[in-house]
Amino acid sequence: MYKQYLKLNRNIFIAFAVDFIVSAIVAQMLIEQEHYINATVTLLADHGTFLSILGFLLYLDNRNKYRLNSGKTNWPLLKTDLVKIIASLGIAEIIYTIVRWGFQFYFLTVDYEPYLASITGQIIAVAIYLVVINFLVKITRWYKD
Repeated sequence: MYKQYLKLNRNIFIAFAVDFIVSAIVAQMLIEQEHYINATVTLLADHGTFLSILGFLLYLDNRNKYRLNSGKTNWPLLKTDLVKIIASLGIAEIIYTIVRWGFQFYFLTVDYEPYLASITGQIIAVAIYLVVINFLVKITRWYKD
C-alpha cells in the first residue's frame, strides 16, 4: 500500500516539475497583461500540463491493475477506482486552483516578476495540494489492501 502512495507522490512531483517550467514561461510571456489575466492564463496552462502528465503517469502505473486473467477489463474495479480518483483529485484541484490563483495574483500586485510570482504561488499551492491529496486518498481508500 505504501508503495502505491510513493508512486502517486512521485508522479505528482514529476508532473509538477514539468509544470513549474511551463507555468513560469507562460507567466513571463504575459508580462504586459493585467495581473488577473496573467494569473488566469497561467493557471489554465498549469492545469493542462499537470493533468496531462499526471494522467499519463497514472495510466502507466495502473494499466495492468484492471486486467483480468482472461485479458478483459475488470470494469467494476475500474469504475470504483475512477470515482475515488475523481473525488480525490477533484477536491484537491479545487483547493489548488484557489490557492494558486490567489497567491500568483497577490505576488503580481506586489511587483514580483511574473515568472517568480508563478513559481512562488505554485510552491505554496503544491505544498497544500500534497497534504490534501494524500489525506483524501487515505479517506477514499484509493489504495486499500
